[in-house]
Amino acid sequence: MEGAQDIVIVGGGHNGLVAAAYLARAGRRVLVLEKRSSVGGPIVTEEFRPGFRASPAAVCGLLRRGIIEDLQLARRGLTFVPFDPAVVALADGGTPLTLWRDEGRAQRAIAASSPADAAAYPKFRALMMRIAAVVDPVLANTPPTVESPSLGDEWFLFRRALRLRRLGKDVMFEALRVPFMSLHAVLGEWFELDALKASFALSGLFGVFRGPWSPYTSFGLIHHFLAEATGGATAFIRGGSGVLSNALAAAAQEAGATIRTNAEVRRVLTEDGRASGVELASGETIPARIVVSNADPRRTFLHLLDPADLGADFLWRVRNYSVEGCITQVHLALDAAPKIPALGGEGFLPPHFQVAPSEEYIERAYDDAKHGGISKAPTLDVVIPSAVDPSLAPPGKHVMSVLAQYTPYHLKRGTWEDRKEEIADRVLEILEAHITNLRSILVGQEVLTPADLEARYGLSGGHIFHGEMTLNQMYVLRPVPGWGRYRTPIENLYLCGSGAHPGGGITGAPGYNAAREILKDLRSRAA
Repeated sequence: MEGAQDIVIVGGGHNGLVAAAYLARAGRRVLVLEKRSSVGGPIVTEEFRPGFRASPAAVCGLLRRGIIEDLQLARRGLTFVPFDPAVVALADGGTPLTLWRDEGRAQRAIAASSPADAAAYPKFRALMMRIAAVVDPVLANTPPTVESPSLGDEWFLFRRALRLRRLGKDVMFEALRVPFMSLHAVLGEWFELDALKASFALSGLFGVFRGPWSPYTSFGLIHHFLAEATGGATAFIRGGSGVLSNALAAAAQEAGATIRTNAEVRRVLTEDGRASGVELASGETIPARIVVSNADPRRTFLHLLDPADLGADFLWRVRNYSVEGCITQVHLALDAAPKIPALGGEGFLPPHFQVAPSEEYIERAYDDAKHGGISKAPTLDVVIPSAVDPSLAPPGKHVMSVLAQYTPYHLKRGTWEDRKEEIADRVLEILEAHITNLRSILVGQEVLTPADLEARYGLSGGHIFHGEMTLNQMYVLRPVPGWGRYRTPIENLYLCGSGAHPGGGITGAPGYNAAREILKDLRSRAA
């Protein structure tokens, strides 16, 4: 393959950029091909109305610290903007629950409604963070080969088990029990306050097409506590999430990688069962020794490859890989600060609040959607990043981003093009019950349904995590059993996106892990 690139990466999302940076730092010739005019995929900052900028993924807390330090992202403009309180849970006609980052202050807020829950709150958090601390190293480790794990795999898992055992018998049993339970069951064991249980449930179900009564949903609680368990916290990125993608691109380019935008890959080329390059939508072909896909598994295997190159069993598993998105995003441009009377006096603008008064409310929203309908009363997870980062809106004005769940990609009646305004109206109606001046200050909006998320960012099914983050699609099972180590049935073709271990969220871990495995294979072949 004279003149071929060493490595071509399909897609310039944040994981693709992480992989590119590490591969280029190792001396490999790397070319990143991005369909859109800018890198980052959904990790971007885009102007949706003149002067108003929003990010589809506004909150960041799980980006691996090692990646931040290795790639010197702070020097490249990455600045985190913390916010407090962590979240405000708005109630229907009742007193909002404010969960401050200071645990004692949060306890006092809870105690106003339930002294028992206030006492349980720190114990519950401590348990979840101890479990999350055991899980965290797994995220940066390649899943083992189930059929024949190496001594290194066995030693790593033994150390995880040993660390779990050292936490004590009670914690060990909880760590083994909790992930397999429903959120309703776990939260019901700890708390009585509807608003508190609903807030934890909504966070644990974020982006997951399940309800709080569904089995195995408590696994999401562990993911929710990962940031704090590792000494971090959820935060905004100053200037929007696109700053992160630009910083990663700069790191990759400084290491020697080349990035081409407006370069859509139409298919991955193969020869004798091996990836040999890519063909662009323009017809241009680019030979490569290794191809790395940052696209989700369905797009990679069902659209970029010839099915004849893949076995029937593998294709069957990929087709059954769940990518049913359930979130619609609504960006609102506000001419002034929103007024929320339930929060008291003027001037207090919560950067993050939720509208999901109870677990029953969440379950009803899920019930509508699991039968192909749009939730009559969707849950809302709302951020106002301009409350702490004024650069995102003109002076005195604000950007509000709403994640409405549950809105299924596949509708039983009509199409998303026909029903887009319907979900926007529902979101505004729910918000108006809490924000008295909403209609008068609303000067623009953008609605991104699951179909829009697929069309704009290439997310199959509109799924923000490249596939469900449920136990049957995690670790050695992600994306499908037998292929959880970034490699694929096509030799020299790898996955590096959120459809690979450890899944979605702004972590950079799939890209980091994939780069490590690619370099390991290259060293092995050279030996």
